[in-house]
Formats: sequence, C-alpha cells, structure tokens
Amino acid sequence: MMLRLRTLAALFVTAAVAFSMHAQSAGNGNLRVYFIDVEGGQSTLFVTPAGKSLLIDTGWPDNNFRDADRIVAAAKAAGLSRIDYVLITHYHEDHVGGVPQLVERIPIGTFFVHGPNRELDHGATEEGYAAFQKVLATTKAKEIVAKPGDRLPVDGLDVTVISSDGNLIQKPLSGAGQPNSYCEATEKRSADQTENAHSLGVLIRFGRLKILDLGDLTWDKERELMCPDNQLGKIDLLVVSHHGWFHSSSPALVDAIHPTVAVMDNGEKKGGSIAVLDTVRHAPGLE
Repeated sequence: MMLRLRTLAALFVTAAVAFSMHAQSAGNGNLRVYFIDVEGGQSTLFVTPAGKSLLIDTGWPDNNFRDADRIVAAAKAAGLSRIDYVLITHYHEDHVGGVPQLVERIPIGTFFVHGPNRELDHGATEEGYAAFQKVLATTKAKEIVAKPGDRLPVDGLDVTVISSDGNLIQKPLSGAGQPNSYCEATEKRSADQTENAHSLGVLIRFGRLKILDLGDLTWDKERELMCPDNQLGKIDLLVVSHHGWFHSSSPALVDAIHPTVAVMDNGEKKGGSIAVLDTVRHAPGLE
C-alpha cells in the first residue's frame, strides 16, 4: 500500500511547539508524530491511528515540570490518557531526566531501555539513572531491555532495534546492504566512552514510511554501522542524532540514507553544530 508524506505543519500545544507529520494510507489512517520542544533535550511522541502511543525520551529534570507538562499537553492533544510505551535512548539527563515528573502527570505502561547505565561519572548521569530506577521500583511500569535486531511490541508500528548498549545490528535490513560510497568522506574517530555510544536506536516503519532515531549514537558507531556497506538503506525522516552536535551525523550515515526530511532537537544554547547543519542541508534527497 503506497504511502506519501502529506504535511509537515507546525502546531502549538500549550507551552510546547510540536510538529505533526501525517503518513496517510487508504486503509490505516494517519500516524501522528509530535516533536516536542524540550529545549535541547529530546522527546518525540508517536500516536497510531488506533491511539497506541510510543514516546522516545522525556527531556530534562527540574524546570518546574516544564518538559513533563509539554509532553502531557501533546498527549492530551492526541487524545491520550496514558502513554503505552516510553523508549529511553540512554541515561543522560536531557533524555531520561524528565521521567520522574512525567509519571506524576500521566500513567506509563512499559519502558524500553538498553540495559544498565554505563557512564559512572559520579554526577548527573548516575543521578538520572538512580531516579529512573526509583520510578521502576515504585510504579507499575514494566521494563524491557532491547537488543539489536529485536522488534519492539508496539501495536500499529514496526519498530526494529538498530543499536543498543554499544552493539549494532549484524546484518543489513531488508533491501539494504549496498556498498556505501560515502565512507570515504568519513574520517575515523576514536571510540566514545560515554552513554551516547550505548544509545538505544530504532527504525520505525508505518506502511512504507521509515523513520530513523538513533538517540545520541556517536560518529564511531555510525561508521561501524554503515561501512563498508549501508545496513539501513534509505530513510524518509531522520531525527538528527545528538541534537546536531559534531560528535555524530557523519556523511557515512546522513548522506547514505538519503533522508527526505530531517528534524533536529536542539536548543537556544545547545546543539546545531555548523558542520552538522551543513551536512544535513546538503544531504542527497533532502526536501
């Protein structure tokens, strides 16, 4: 069944700025995607035609419930009274930090995670992970540890795990696997030692629409995933990794997947490195 990208329109949801992309199919209705402004963190809400929901990341802690309230505003605009699934890409505070406040505002069914925290910094990352563990221990929410190649049980969406806990898929996705000519333009970098490299990254399919969100997966992992062969194929919508910082978004990834649309979660004082902006703007196929 043929899908087309119908609109990319700005919606104002109380204090949040959200974007809704509708992928329309004659039999299945619309997939709604809200890119929620958590000011340099990440939070994206997917709502299927049947009203099932997947939230990727929860923004920051503190700020007087700012991010939790914006997520809930988007959820209510979508007609939700609960969020079925929340995927935490990794345990940096701009991704997992909003969880404790969010569960005070709206029920959550299941969390998808990459496993335990791998960044023992004796600071914000460990504090955010501890706060998340407290939520798991004191609520009815379930936890599922996802591994590369897993298909996550999200009703109405086909969600394939691409990266998790520093590991990557070991064989190309269907229709992918061609030699990647953009590897030559991608320098080799040393292995990242932070939680970023452990990001839980996914490819989401709705009909023939393909959306890629790799969290903050780093340059070295991108090259490992995409070279010498492109294991992902072409993507319709790219959630630009790592808020558009130069630590990610190598030509081996961005150019090879030929995104039609790219969305970057940056903020007034965070993200959007000039080199990445240039890479994304000049990506083949970008409309």
